[in-house]
Amino acid sequence: MITASPLSAQPLDWRAQFRDAITSPRELLAELDLTHLAERVPADAAGFPLRVPRAFVARMRRGDAADPLLRQVLPLDEEARPVRGFDLDAVGDLTALDARGVLHKYEGRALLIATGSCAVHCRYCFRRHFPYGEETAAANGWRDAVAWLKQAQDIDEVLLSGGDPFSLSTAKLTELTQELASIPHLRRLRIHTRLPVVLPARVDRELLGWLAALPWPVVIVIHANHAQELDQDVAAACSALLARGARLYNQAVLLRGVNDTPQALAALSERLFALGVQPYYLHQLDRVAGAAHFEVPDSEALKIHEALRARLPGYLLPRLVREVEGAPAKLPVSA
Repeated sequence: MITASPLSAQPLDWRAQFRDAITSPRELLAELDLTHLAERVPADAAGFPLRVPRAFVARMRRGDAADPLLRQVLPLDEEARPVRGFDLDAVGDLTALDARGVLHKYEGRALLIATGSCAVHCRYCFRRHFPYGEETAAANGWRDAVAWLKQAQDIDEVLLSGGDPFSLSTAKLTELTQELASIPHLRRLRIHTRLPVVLPARVDRELLGWLAALPWPVVIVIHANHAQELDQDVAAACSALLARGARLYNQAVLLRGVNDTPQALAALSERLFALGVQPYYLHQLDRVAGAAHFEVPDSEALKIHEALRARLPGYLLPRLVREVEGAPAKLPVSA
């Protein structure tokens, strides 16, 4: 019988929850009564260690090997099989580095790799092989990144990414944004984060105070792939972010065995809208080594998207896109 996981209430402080994340596949499977799956887990987690907050595990269905949240985080032996066309640097990040930790791919925008740390290790992550130790904007107290941005006067929007920028302490975020505030041509700040979903306790009083004091309009792009991820704690976190003036968008990845049906994606869009989050992008999988078993072919993706278009109003339909190295923007997927 499949039941909801009865994990006990989590510590309130987000730092404690971050440190207490499950990092052992055997422990995760034991929590979910799925120890028989241990034989499918590679000994070294395919070179990308498991990490998942217990608050996220609590939303998984006990006894369900096909649970869509579990599938996103559990290392499987498929990851260790090399597949042609799936590479270490799936979207050309390393060739787009203009300064330490600064990616410049699109006109008017630059992305800062704020940290290599994240609360959850998603198995399909396109930066799972990124050399964070060498290429993080936090090096030298953000000086290299800020110096580059000051001279790049055509940049009016900065994106904070990672890893996950919300895995930084609020003090570190304050240090970073104080440096960015010295750049007169910046008009917007965009933050890409999974923490409000996987670790909603991160949206605490300190973070909200920092957010309210920022001098720019702020867009926060969260990352949820399935409606089951969006429980009441996530709803409260989104409500608090909205109350501080942030505009919330969601980007999802189309994943085999997670959300590759019109029904699953429609439920995700409806739940996001109920939380005040605008469905934004539905990404085709970035072809990073270790993630081939998640891929949905374009022909199937287009059929799913058309079926989704038929059942949702236009404002709930995410754009089906992919990132292509060297392209001037995200490109629509077409037949």
